[in-house]
Amino acid sequence: MLTPRGLKGKQYRVTGNTYPRLGRPPKKSRKVIAALAGLLALALIALGGVQLYDIFTGRNKNASAQACATPSGKALAAPTPGATPGADAPAAAQGDPHAVPQPSAVTVNIYNATTKAGLAGRTAEEFKKRGFVIGKVGNAPAELDKKVPGTAQVIAGPAGAGAGTLVGSQIAGAAVTADARADATVDFVIGDSYNALLDETQAAAALALATRPSPTPTATGSC
Repeated sequence: MLTPRGLKGKQYRVTGNTYPRLGRPPKKSRKVIAALAGLLALALIALGGVQLYDIFTGRNKNASAQACATPSGKALAAPTPGATPGADAPAAAQGDPHAVPQPSAVTVNIYNATTKAGLAGRTAEEFKKRGFVIGKVGNAPAELDKKVPGTAQVIAGPAGAGAGTLVGSQIAGAAVTADARADATVDFVIGDSYNALLDETQAAAALALATRPSPTPTATGSC
């Protein structure tokens, strides 16, 4: 008499070619897998319900509107058709000192900080040809004389920030600095590395690069 495992203590006589079928003992791992599958299915059903709720209640639209708003909560204005990138006409009309003016509205003082005689006068003539108003022309003051190693140093006050940008674009490698002057005049101090001004095409390209607005990150999708 044999009592194979899995037959729960029942005894069987093995005769001939007939033998009892052994059943698989239950495995705890199957129960664990079934429980995890059930929890996963419930989680997916709950997620789908939340998304449907957002769609029907309009919460997605509110989220899109907030993504298109500025940090102050105001929506971004649509770009004006035909507007020129970098143009700041409204700011210039309101007297914004950072707006770049026309050369005819800029007074430039030309100072020579090198040992090359007559360089200030020749440079002043070049600026005059480009439409700038020429102010003082002469040797650099003592604090700058022979102390400008680059091509030039451009100095402007708070009221002449845009004018300083325009003057600085006329020469490659100029250092543009600010002082406390109250007027909008600009000092162009010629340095040791100065050779000549950029040609007008190069100067226009340098000005466009200097006044190019920084890209503003926007949310994906239409606003």
